[in-house]
Amino acid sequence: MKHFKWTFLVFVLLTGGCFSFCCRDKMKIHEESVRNKMVDKNATIETVALYDNLDKLSNSHILFGHQAATEYGRGWYGDKDRSDVKDATGSHPAVVGHDFQNFTYAVQEETSIKEEQLRLAGLISEQYNRGGVITIAWHFPNPVAGDSFYWDDESVPAVSEIIPGGAYHERYKEILGRVGDFAHLVKGAKGEAVPMIFRPYHEFDGSWFWWGAEHASPADFIQLWQFTVSYLRDSLHVHNFIYAFSPDCKYNTEEEYLEKYPGDEWVDLVGVDNYHDFGRDADGSLDAGGKKLQIVSDYAEKHKKLAAFTETGLESIPDTTWWTNTLLKTLKESNIKMTYVLVWRNDSQSETHYYASPAGHPSHADFVEFYNDPYTLFSNDLSDIYILKIE
Repeated sequence: MKHFKWTFLVFVLLTGGCFSFCCRDKMKIHEESVRNKMVDKNATIETVALYDNLDKLSNSHILFGHQAATEYGRGWYGDKDRSDVKDATGSHPAVVGHDFQNFTYAVQEETSIKEEQLRLAGLISEQYNRGGVITIAWHFPNPVAGDSFYWDDESVPAVSEIIPGGAYHERYKEILGRVGDFAHLVKGAKGEAVPMIFRPYHEFDGSWFWWGAEHASPADFIQLWQFTVSYLRDSLHVHNFIYAFSPDCKYNTEEEYLEKYPGDEWVDLVGVDNYHDFGRDADGSLDAGGKKLQIVSDYAEKHKKLAAFTETGLESIPDTTWWTNTLLKTLKESNIKMTYVLVWRNDSQSETHYYASPAGHPSHADFVEFYNDPYTLFSNDLSDIYILKIE
């Protein structure tokens, strides 16, 4: 009997150890598989986990995002742990958008840079620590002349001047250094680098920004993108970025969508900004919007990329059923796979410039219905999105 007990104990110990080793081997294989899809093969484990979990969740859900959600909202600015989305639904957005604009001016006092970085780092860390996702746009002030990211009569071409060989290339590297410093600055509760979806040079197929279609050749734009990614990743050792590519909606075919695509090895997430087809303009077409989302989703599926509806919205939300009858309906009826959809910001002072329904707004009830739909995920719905798992 004693012999049997000892034999059983040895069996349990051996098989338990084998199970542990097998699990670790499977996890390692899975981690390497995810890394092989990513731009940065040395990404932090939290960034790898975010990439993988976003991919898995997009099979049956979409995360809801809001730009500047926790920075300010309708009639308020800087309130602790507040967002208009939380006021309306009880939960922060799953995805919160921020911007690098305010610490990337060509001429800027060091004190101003550090103050803005610390302010923004605090907000991003809070979103991460509650289990939410962060995406970063870059309304980059023209680094060659002026302080505007828009193209106007006083603007000068800048893309050809900041790529390697350009007269302002060293200035661009200095500004990217601030981005790199910020990436290293933002930490989670355990001191880990916070993953961020970095989305530079968006809406480049329009011409309202200095990096837009009429102001940069496809070759120069692609070189700018590739240099930006390689300098951050390889020279500045930033390993907590997921790189997102997002034109505006001025395409109707995959070929047009890819006109300035820098290549699969330089992009983690393909997206689209589309206000036009979802209500901003009188001639917008939901069918057209759905087809453009389909193009992005199909490309992502074929090339093992994430996909997202990176910007949309209806300013002031005059259509009180826009959330369910326009946005949700299109997302669910189209045969698409999207990680998140982000609507634009709620200005703290403007009477009309807002995109997420505040509490008490005529569209509030419809927004709550959108929130309650099982397909949409908000911050309260997320769990362990920064932990790599084997299914």
